[in-house]
Amino acid sequence: LNYSVGGQIETLVHLDTTAGGNTQHTILGYLAKEDRVYLIDKSLSVVSYKVLLGVLQYQTAVMRGDFDSANELLPSIPIEEYTKVARFLESQGFKEEALAVTQDADHKFDLSLELGHVDTAHQILLETPDEDKESTDTHAKWKRLSDAALKDTNLALCESASISSNDFSGLLLLYSATGNLNGMEKLAAMATEAGKTNVAFVANLLTGNVEACADILISTKRLPEAAFFVRTYLPSKIDEVASMWKEDLFTVSETASKALAVPKDNSDLFPDMEIALQVEQMFLAQREKTKVTGIPAKDYMTAKDDLDLNLIQLIKARTQPAAAEAPPAEEKTDDDDGAAEAAAAAEAQAAAEAEAAALKEAEDAAAAAAAAAEAAAAAEAEAKDDDFGEDWE
Repeated sequence: LNYSVGGQIETLVHLDTTAGGNTQHTILGYLAKEDRVYLIDKSLSVVSYKVLLGVLQYQTAVMRGDFDSANELLPSIPIEEYTKVARFLESQGFKEEALAVTQDADHKFDLSLELGHVDTAHQILLETPDEDKESTDTHAKWKRLSDAALKDTNLALCESASISSNDFSGLLLLYSATGNLNGMEKLAAMATEAGKTNVAFVANLLTGNVEACADILISTKRLPEAAFFVRTYLPSKIDEVASMWKEDLFTVSETASKALAVPKDNSDLFPDMEIALQVEQMFLAQREKTKVTGIPAKDYMTAKDDLDLNLIQLIKARTQPAAAEAPPAEEKTDDDDGAAEAAAAAEAQAAAEAEAAALKEAEDAAAAAAAAAEAAAAAEAEAKDDDFGEDWE
């Protein structure tokens, strides 16, 4: 059952039809006093549907573009019909007017985002009933608001909405892009509590909390990764983590477990371990120094060069300066003198032989050059004789 307003077809209700698709009802008429349209079917059953005259008049005024008359008619329409009127306004492209009229919270939220009114959408979500705050639908709305706020560069609202929707990935992006150290530390704690270990690991790594990173890898049974991680960042914990890895691997393969080396038992396989421990202390001291403020972004051009430093080689160069000096000369013995004389004689003989070979090679080259010059001169003389004869014939 449809009705037309200014050429716009509005559906009032879907009626039953026959198998052939034909309607089973006939319109009896419309009573404006009752605001109802009456129909009768083939079994002579009478049904009626509510069609408010005020709504029809309002829609007609809107279609004509007469908003003054439409605004005068709006108070005569029951409030429960406002949402229906708002959807009609939205269908005609009047979304601002629809936002002002609608009474449905979901509809108002959607219109607010479409129109870019993120503060209005935020206020709507803050008024969400307590029983619905943790629902999937509410979290989805917070996520949509977060995206809209980010697009509008409203970073404060974007952060608030992301926290409300537990959008840890979005917060990781936001805090890393804005250099928010405190926010990143809070995110690490929230993600750990929520079991989002991937985000928690990255957040802790970005803030330099390598101890928490190692704990996450251990708690999630990623012992191989934990062993390699502490080998790089926390060498003081290698024995502990490697032992845990050996014990865990022993349940799978005893041979493989025994093949794993631990610094306390295989110190020869872990060179420069003492220096690595010094580097760890340097790292922890630097982290403590910049714990409150972090490293400012303006220092990037100088700080980035530190990423290429080989700290172990640097400490070795500072603590072992004499290593680059030549070793002291050893005392000579009679045997050493004899060996030196023999080596010198052999070297002199080899030099003489090389000189003789070079001299012979030079003589051969000179002889070959002379022969070639002689042959060229003979050929030239013969050519001149032939030419003289031809000229006098």
